[in-house]
Amino acid sequence: MKLFHCSNARSLRPLWTLEELGLEYELITLPFPPRYLAKEFLEVNPLGTVPCFVDEDVNMTESAGICQYLVEKYGPTPLAVERDEVDYPSYLNWLHRSDATLTFPQTLVLRYTRLEPEEKRNPQVASDYRKWFLGRLRSVEAALENKEYLCSDRFTIADIAIVYSLVLAKSLDIDEAFTPNIQAYWDRTTVRPAFQRVYDQPE
Repeated sequence: MKLFHCSNARSLRPLWTLEELGLEYELITLPFPPRYLAKEFLEVNPLGTVPCFVDEDVNMTESAGICQYLVEKYGPTPLAVERDEVDYPSYLNWLHRSDATLTFPQTLVLRYTRLEPEEKRNPQVASDYRKWFLGRLRSVEAALENKEYLCSDRFTIADIAIVYSLVLAKSLDIDEAFTPNIQAYWDRTTVRPAFQRVYDQPE
């Protein structure tokens, strides 16, 4: 298996999952954004995005989907919620919400505050999407009111997928994301040894 990765990019999700599962893999770390700074990568993934995951004839580029593939192919594992468990629909919903609802607005904050040249940056767009992210994040704060983890009373890849949105929030200095329940959730999930091995602490 190979995982193409950039520091603290969405590829952190499958990287963390690989570490939790204890699987052997080759990690190829690229400069960000790789479509501009590592153009040879386009031969592997024409989208030029990370992650890109290769497992024999499998080639995948969606971070939460790769996590789901890993736990289903290389399980059984408590990281997965099985179809016969009550929380299975919630588990799927959190996996998809992690990118479609939470990470998406943050990518626009990233683009219009850091990636675009100074003359193309747009504080209004960045501010609007920062508020969008914070509004959507309230669902996580509410879900954790009386729970340690999102599904089935245990740590799963749903947590890996959602915690990545908090990694990105930290990198973007969205400090107000860390409301009481979310801060406690961050503290208990990020002490896991697998996370500590893959997370690049901000300087």
